[in-house]
Amino acid sequence: MTELVLGLPRLIVDARARLGECPLWDVQRRCLYWIDIGGRALHCLDPDTGIGQRWATASDPGCIALAANGDLIVAMRDGFYRFDVLQARFTLIAPAPYDSSAMRFNDGRCDAAGRFWAGAIFEPRTAPLAAMYCLERGRLRLAWGPESGHGVKVSNGLAFSGDYRYLYQSDTPEHVIYRFDFDLANGQVGERRVFARCSDDSAAPGYGGRPDGAAVDEQDCYWSAQYQGGRVVRYSPQGDVIATIVLPVSRPTMVAFGGDDLRTLYVTSAREGADAAELHREPLAGGLFAVPLSVAGRAEPRYLD
Repeated sequence: MTELVLGLPRLIVDARARLGECPLWDVQRRCLYWIDIGGRALHCLDPDTGIGQRWATASDPGCIALAANGDLIVAMRDGFYRFDVLQARFTLIAPAPYDSSAMRFNDGRCDAAGRFWAGAIFEPRTAPLAAMYCLERGRLRLAWGPESGHGVKVSNGLAFSGDYRYLYQSDTPEHVIYRFDFDLANGQVGERRVFARCSDDSAAPGYGGRPDGAAVDEQDCYWSAQYQGGRVVRYSPQGDVIATIVLPVSRPTMVAFGGDDLRTLYVTSAREGADAAELHREPLAGGLFAVPLSVAGRAEPRYLD
C-alpha cells in the first residue's frame, strides 16, 4: 500500500444544506450530483465552472445512482424514481415497500452488475427495524432485514470491496460498521461480521462520531464520514484506522471520489440537529467540501434496466 498524502479540506459550495448526502461523481458528464434530504432537493455541480443546478423533489430523497442512459435513479421516501436530468422529469419505478410514516430510504449505491441497493432508516431509531432493498431491472426486492436478524436502526455506509467479495453497511446510532460476504453474480449476501466499532461515549473527550456514509478507494480502504465527529476516517481492509481528515464542521455525512483522476474526496455535511451555538461556531455547516488525495477512488457503476 503506497503512502497516502492528504490535502486540506476546501469549501466548494456554501450550501447550508439541512441534510446534505450522497455525493456521486459522473465520469461521463464530469459533474458531481448530491442531495439535500431535509431540503428535498437534488443538486448538480460543475467543479470547473462552479455552476450548479437544483431540482426540487416532492418527497425526501434518500440516495441516488447513475443510470446507463445518463438519467438518475432516486430512492425517495415513497419509492424509486427515474429522473430525466435533461427534461427535469420524475417517473415512478417502484413504490416504497414499507410504512413511509416511520421509514424512508437512506444510503445506497449500485453494484457492478447494475443493481441499485438502498437501505432504509427507521426514524424513531428505537429498534433495528430498517432493512436493505435491491432494485434490479425495475423490480424491487427485500435483500435482508429484521427477519434475517440483520435489521438496523439506520442503514448507512453502503460500499463494495474492489473485487465485490464484500459489502459494507453501517448502523449509525449503534456506532458499528458491518461487512457481509457478497455474491455479485447472484446479488446475495452471506455472513455478516463486525468490521469496525466506534466509541459510543459521546460525552468523552475526543469523541470521534458515528459512522455515516462511506466509499472504498483503489487500495480497498474504506473511507467513513463520522457524523458529529467532525472527521472522515480511512480504514484498512482489516478494519484499522490508518488516516483521518479533520473538517471544519461536526456533521459530515458522506464521501465520494471524483474529479478527472478520481483523486478528490467530496464530503457533504448537515445543519440539521445543530443548535444555535454549534451553528455559530461552524458557519460552514451544511457545506460541500473537497479534499485532494494521492490515492484514487473508483468510477461508480450504473443502474441497468
